[in-house]
Amino acid sequence: MAMTAQSGAAWRGASVRRRGRAAAVLAALWLSLATLVPATAQAKGDEFLKVTVADAYLDLHTGPGRGYPVTRSVPRGEVVEVIKRRTDWFLVRDDRNREGWVTREQLALTLLADGSPLKLDDPTRRDFEKHRWELGVSTGDFGGANVIHAAGGYLINENLSAELGVAHVLGNASNQEMVLLGLTHTFRPDWRIAPFATLGTGMIHVTPKSTLVSTVDRTDQLAYVGVGVKGYLSRRFVLRADYRSYVVFTDRDDNQEVNEWTVGFAFFF
Repeated sequence: MAMTAQSGAAWRGASVRRRGRAAAVLAALWLSLATLVPATAQAKGDEFLKVTVADAYLDLHTGPGRGYPVTRSVPRGEVVEVIKRRTDWFLVRDDRNREGWVTREQLALTLLADGSPLKLDDPTRRDFEKHRWELGVSTGDFGGANVIHAAGGYLINENLSAELGVAHVLGNASNQEMVLLGLTHTFRPDWRIAPFATLGTGMIHVTPKSTLVSTVDRTDQLAYVGVGVKGYLSRRFVLRADYRSYVVFTDRDDNQEVNEWTVGFAFFF
């Protein structure tokens, strides 16, 4: 049935209003994220930890890996400075300002200035409990359609984090894109498998695939609540599983309710 001029004008007006709301939500997302970014840290001083070689020697590699060649072996009794760490490798500098990478095992055999052994903590498990940033991807089911998520999160405090994400839904009748902003509360961040609850809001844009009748794209607001678990794997990787219940606020008489589950991986730092 042909659209009348009056109904066409009304639809265009509604479309403009919806796009205006979408732009406002996107702007709010960016402003919220900007307020969460911490101020730039002050530059560190030039003082580094100094340790004494207690083993027969300390092998200095050209890079942080066993495949890199050894350029020098620092003998017992010499002092080196520990500059930085990359996973289980440490960049050190000897008394002639020559630098090289040392394994965690060898550095653990050095001594502090008071003669006590150097104690090295495992940062990855500790950082999992108190990390600041997290980036991840996941996939699953959104109301019977395939969905792919990409999200970034910032830890506000030990239990609460803010998340900004996008999602793409591939359905038989339509494709959908979502922009989401939410809060996640982790109940026990000290557990290796940590349960959490989440809630948030966002926008969803629907592009119908139908070619039999004249259909139009639409953009609606939505809200969601959900639960899930994060499981620490190794290094800086996390396995994450989510279950969410969405409510899409449409211009029709009834709002749309959609359930979603996803599983994916995240990298924290």
